[in-house]
Amino acid sequence: MARTWCKISGIALILVGIAGFVRPDLLGMHLTPIHNAVHLLSGLIAVAVGFAGSFSAARAFCLTFGTIYLLLGILGFAAPQVVARLLQAHAGGLGPDNVVHLVLGAAFLIFGLLHAAALAGQVASGSHR
Repeated sequence: MARTWCKISGIALILVGIAGFVRPDLLGMHLTPIHNAVHLLSGLIAVAVGFAGSFSAARAFCLTFGTIYLLLGILGFAAPQVVARLLQAHAGGLGPDNVVHLVLGAAFLIFGLLHAAALAGQVASGSHR
């Protein structure tokens, strides 16, 4: 499940990264060049892990990137000036970006944890290879 999520979210991040260069105000967000580059890099790594990585690599990616995106979303609400500096954007109006980061972070964490739970069930039943 983590590998599938990496494939889907990776393709979405790549598309958003490309679209952000064409339309920086896409869906009310503030997609600066650095923000778009981060989306492209995240997406490329996710796609690589999703298509060529092991199940444990996909889980590790989901848990790591989930934590990063979730913390970025929280930080965006708690200290918008810090996130604005990181993304080279204006602090005002980062609400949509913060919500997307929170949702994306939570989704990555859920898929990473679901993978861990499924793997634990396989090990317990003796069907893990």
